[in-house]
Formats: sequence, structure tokens, C-alpha cells
Amino acid sequence: MKKFPTVARVLLGLVFFIFGLNGFFNFMPAPAAMPEKVTAFMGGLMGTGYFFPFLKGLETLCGALLLSGAFVPLALVVLAPIIVNIFLFHAFLMPSGLPVAIVVVALEAYLAFFAEPYAPVVKHIFHCPMKEAMDARKKGT
Repeated sequence: MKKFPTVARVLLGLVFFIFGLNGFFNFMPAPAAMPEKVTAFMGGLMGTGYFFPFLKGLETLCGALLLSGAFVPLALVVLAPIIVNIFLFHAFLMPSGLPVAIVVVALEAYLAFFAEPYAPVVKHIFHCPMKEAMDARKKGT
């Protein structure tokens, strides 16, 4: 059980490193027939000229960070909105990929909120100093 955070980190890192690189080198070609909404969505990302390379660059960088074990909490925080979008993309546009998206969500949630030593750092982001100040003020009165 002690090794599970490392296994989860490496698995998530591999997913993002490989799929991020695939965005640049296309070594895993897209399926021939994709739903019209998927084609429109992907066309929009690529049509901007900057967003798709930016997205794939972030995925590759965060995947490399996860694989190396450096700045893991930062990589988890940066990947969180990307993972939400991956899940929603597969839930609404391409359900065939939903099982993999669910695994990615589960790995992210586990690492960010339950796995030592990353969870305390990520959870600290959600700490509210204003609430603590208000609670302290209530106790003082």
C-alpha cells in the first residue's frame, strides 16, 4: 500500500506525457470516424492556432513532472481543469473513452486529496484564512 501513491503518480504521468507528446508527433492517429460534435470541438481547439499546442505542452510538462516526482502538487493543480474537461468531453461527446477518463479522474482525486505526501500540499490551497480569522474572532468574544 505504501507504493500505491508512486504507482498512481507514474500511471497518471505516463497518460499525460504520452498523450501530450502525441499532440505534437501524432504517433497514435485519431479514429477515422468521429462524431460531428467531436470534429467541431477539435477543429475549434486547433483553429485558434495556439490553444492545442499550449494544452499539449502543458500535458507533456505536467506528465514529465509527475514521472520525475518533482513539483507533483503543482502538476496536479495544473492538470485538474484539464482532467475535468477530459471527463466532460468523454461524458458528452465521445462516451467510448469514458472508462479511461474515469480512471484518470480517480488517479487525480486520489493523489490530490488522499495520497501522502501530496494531499496536504494540495489541500492547503483550499484553506481559507478569512474563515479562520472569523472563527478566532468568535472564540475571542
